Amino acid sequence: MNKISTTIWFDGQAEEAAEFYVAAFGEGSLGNKLYYTEAGQEVHGRKPGSLLTVDFRVLDHDFVGLNGGPAFTLNPAVSFIVNYDPSRDENAKENLDKAWNMLADGGTALMPLQEYPFSKHYGWIQDKFGVSWQLMLTNPEGEPRPSITPSIMFVGDNCGKAEEAQDFYLSIFKNAKKGTVMRYPAGMEPEKEGTVMFSDFMLEGQWFAAMDSAQDHKFQLNESFSFVVNCADQAEVDYYWEKLSAVPESEQCGWLKDKYGVSWQIVPTEFLRILTDSASDHDKYNRVMEAMMAMKKLDLAQLKAAADKS
Repeated sequence: MNKISTTIWFDGQAEEAAEFYVAAFGEGSLGNKLYYTEAGQEVHGRKPGSLLTVDFRVLDHDFVGLNGGPAFTLNPAVSFIVNYDPSRDENAKENLDKAWNMLADGGTALMPLQEYPFSKHYGWIQDKFGVSWQLMLTNPEGEPRPSITPSIMFVGDNCGKAEEAQDFYLSIFKNAKKGTVMRYPAGMEPEKEGTVMFSDFMLEGQWFAAMDSAQDHKFQLNESFSFVVNCADQAEVDYYWEKLSAVPESEQCGWLKDKYGVSWQIVPTEFLRILTDSASDHDKYNRVMEAMMAMKKLDLAQLKAAADKS
């Protein structure tokens, strides 16, 4: 399990989407599944026994598909850069085209697949589920890039804060590294000279990208994408919660929102093990879920007590 993974919020389509992405990118697998119980039904309104989450891996990136209902709409404020490197895959261009064609079925091209100054073969597409992907043929002479990089776009009132947010995250995560920063030059209005055209940074082995955009976008960051920090113990949960949470009304069930509008889930890995191990024991699983639903920050001791209660 990676230290940081990504949750995507779907309206009942999580498993279908996970299977679709594994097929589109040609490498990956589905993992554990969790299901709704009676706990919290007055809040989530989902039928007990219906799919709650499905873990899946695409290339080298861990995802969780969540069937959370219609509350949040997927949008390009978060997208995923997929690097196709000819030095590692002799069929890189062909595999890129295959993925693009599958994603284009029912999807919308945000930037057409063609040559750009930064890549000889690149396109940005929003698929039929609403998830946005940037497919890029990587320059094999450059530094090796991760297969998938989550990219955060800072728009509206957040525009101009990409570098500040990046530095904020670098200050919080212990194993962190700053990468490239490219800035908008003069003459690219409405983009402001000096703001971030592209930057990347590494947190706990996971690379992220960030960019500012002053275009008239009709979307903002929301809970449809969240980054899961898998914590070794309660002390880690407490640390990340205290450092990241900035919107008290968004705190629920281990979720928080930071001061830039990015959503995080701060989760002890032991809690995930408890859920998985109790999946075949309905009463135990329901007790743990009920305890979790009542929490803001997750309390591992209380979750263990709920699991052990006879």
